[in-house]
Amino acid sequence: MKTIKEATVQVQGMTCRSCVPKIESAINTTGAEGQVNFEQGTVDVRFDEEKVQISEIEEAIRKKGYNVVV
Repeated sequence: MKTIKEATVQVQGMTCRSCVPKIESAINTTGAEGQVNFEQGTVDVRFDEEKVQISEIEEAIRKKGYNVVV
């Protein structure tokens, strides 16, 4: 049975809208889904807790050069 979790992650360093697909792509590589809200500097994330942890999603965002505020 899937354990779907939802979380909002605050991201710093998004300077323009071209950052949005980079971050969403990074999240998708973990098996999660993410939707960036550029104006608020946040990402709404949905993920299966049995397959990926929020820390892995945050690390994928960091690897793209963005700061994740925990």
